[in-house]
Amino acid sequence: MPMRSHFGDGGHENQGGFSFPLPDGFPNPSPDQIKNIQDRAHGTLPNMPLPTGLSEDGITNFKLIAFNELFEVAFFYELVQNITNEVEGYKFGADKDQVLQNLNVILAVEELHALGANAILQANKQDPIQPCRYNFPVSDFESAIGLAATFTDVVLGTLQDVNDIFAQNTENGPVRLISSVIGNEGEQEGLFRIIQKKTTPAQPFLTTGTRDFAFTAIQGFVVPGSCPNIEEIPLKTFKPLNVVSQNIQPKDQELEFSFDMSGVDVDVNSLSLVLINAQNAPIVEKLENIEAKDGVATFTAEFPFEKFLLHGLTIAAVTHYAESFNSPDDVAKQTIFAPGLIEVN
Repeated sequence: MPMRSHFGDGGHENQGGFSFPLPDGFPNPSPDQIKNIQDRAHGTLPNMPLPTGLSEDGITNFKLIAFNELFEVAFFYELVQNITNEVEGYKFGADKDQVLQNLNVILAVEELHALGANAILQANKQDPIQPCRYNFPVSDFESAIGLAATFTDVVLGTLQDVNDIFAQNTENGPVRLISSVIGNEGEQEGLFRIIQKKTTPAQPFLTTGTRDFAFTAIQGFVVPGSCPNIEEIPLKTFKPLNVVSQNIQPKDQELEFSFDMSGVDVDVNSLSLVLINAQNAPIVEKLENIEAKDGVATFTAEFPFEKFLLHGLTIAAVTHYAESFNSPDDVAKQTIFAPGLIEVN
């Protein structure tokens, strides 16, 4: 079910999904509105010179960041509105004010992250990334926080990839800035884990990721055809991989997955399932119990929790067969269906 909202003075939801602008003018706020957003975010946009002369890869980094931040603003605005208006599934007792206080700061922070990324694009003579329309598959506070925790884990892994790309291109200018955002996202993830009654540290070395996995994952919440300039983001979009198993516990087990084979000319028996967790080498597993019906393939695969201590986020991908992979980048190059996002409870 999509997230249900009652909007009083901004944000729009209909059968076409959530759309901007917000009451504070975002994504195109006036200078006075930006001051208000900064007050709510407990800090300002950086006032040091913006990094310019970026490589194509560096520009792509900021295009993806802007694309993600716009999605996050939509999500947190809708969540705040649901709690504020006491929509069924989002009603609170005495802790309502504290929850809203935290989420309102997070919302304003994500607005500044989006504005900052687009400002860097414009400083590099690029068009800003424009928002899409969005639908979120949650219907209560618990599922909304679970989704927020998962996509924040994806962001934490993707920004590692972004900094690595800057390092490979010897573009040191943005690294300090991106690292500050990684810290902020980690603070947010700590809050989400406390709400879920999990330990605040998920794992000693957070799961890494790639830009292509994140770009594909975000599109799962986008109304198809609603993004004005998504074609300006030169990243891969994989075909979806669904994690059928739910309420995954921290133990060795077989997990069930599925994917739609429409338009894909591939022998399912020649594929591998790859699991990416922490800073470890990708884990390759066989597809077992394969069944195909009405163009949809389902299969199971081992989830070797005990051997690899698969806490936190695990990113699953179905790839062309390989016995091993050296890095997540190598996995992405051979991926057909992804990402399957696994969080153990």
